[in-house]
Amino acid sequence: MFLEYPVDCEFPIENLPYGVFSTPQDKRRRIGVAIGDYVLDLSIIKHLFNSKNLINHQNVFEEETLNAFMSLPCVAWKEARAILQRILGRNDGTIRDNAELRAKALFLQKDVIMHLPATVGDYTDFYSSFYHASNVGMMFRNKDDPLLPNWKWLPVGYHGRASSIVVSETPIYRPYGQIKTDQADRPEFGPSKLVDFELEMAFFIGGPATNVGEIVPIEKTADRIFGMVLMNDWSARDIQKWEYVPLGPFLGKSFGTTISPWIITMDALAPFVIANPVQEPAPMSYLQHNDPYTFNIHLEVSIKHFILIIHKCFSNMYWTMKQQLAHHTINGCNIRPGDLMGSGTVSGPVLSENSFGSMLELSWNGTKKITVGNQQRIFLHDNDVVNLKGWCQGDGFRIGFGDCRGKLHPASMKK
Repeated sequence: MFLEYPVDCEFPIENLPYGVFSTPQDKRRRIGVAIGDYVLDLSIIKHLFNSKNLINHQNVFEEETLNAFMSLPCVAWKEARAILQRILGRNDGTIRDNAELRAKALFLQKDVIMHLPATVGDYTDFYSSFYHASNVGMMFRNKDDPLLPNWKWLPVGYHGRASSIVVSETPIYRPYGQIKTDQADRPEFGPSKLVDFELEMAFFIGGPATNVGEIVPIEKTADRIFGMVLMNDWSARDIQKWEYVPLGPFLGKSFGTTISPWIITMDALAPFVIANPVQEPAPMSYLQHNDPYTFNIHLEVSIKHFILIIHKCFSNMYWTMKQQLAHHTINGCNIRPGDLMGSGTVSGPVLSENSFGSMLELSWNGTKKITVGNQQRIFLHDNDVVNLKGWCQGDGFRIGFGDCRGKLHPASMKK
């Protein structure tokens, strides 16, 4: 690699995540790849993607989102990665020895503006952490039998709001809604008092769009998973509590969902695959796969730079991404490139509080104070900045996800 970076750099040549950026001087949105401290503008080097499955599709790198590139078969994604690793390698002079090309195609990350990497047509959020589901079940249902009967039989999920998915650094506003306390006879209208973060990960769908009635069998799901991002599923617990029966969350979730700007490809994550969790009872046949598809990803959450959560609990997720996608399509629901699938809150066991994935759990439904620096709180305060981090640690390199940062602003009814 001719661009130098430290061993703990999030974006080494082993990573090469995709994103969409612009600059203050050029507002045009372009597809880029993160490498070291730089962003490589793929629209400038599109002519270098001359492999079998890309030579007739070089125009996808001129788009303002990744959707067109995502829509290509997964073999094209692999070819693009191989080309990028070659031309960015130490032994290739294509970019290294061309000062004019470097000046046009390379930008410092600190000088660019990041945007949503894809147009998200549909968004589904799953509920696939055994520990999170158990923790919430113990709080609100039965301490001795916290899981609902269906939870170990299928990947529970719900359809979320795609329009309010935003990229890291986008302001989030404390939402208004109806709130009813246990002591009140009727609900009141006002800003939420119990805004929370949820530590999640999510994956983007790739490949050609399917048709209504077409399923994606589990043995083909890997070809449809383009890559992963960090996700903060902001939640207003008091609004959610009053509204969610009988159809589930609505205004308590739809006011904002933040994702990190760089999509980490599954090829970059492949060295960190680990065995899937034991599932009992055994899943139905359409959900069964023996190949490992769980990943050893370390996760961290901070509020105002004070770290609250450090764990690697993504490896403890009960349902895999393959199972989530196979279940999602088993009824014939079609998928499109750019669709986003959330993991659900990533949490650890009740005996390990620093591995909880939300303030609901950290405060145990408001019964415990949470220390943030020299302050204490139960849920988020106005002007709190929540940042999610994630990485896989290799031998001499790190695959980082970048930042998933959002600031909670005071309630505002813009008109």
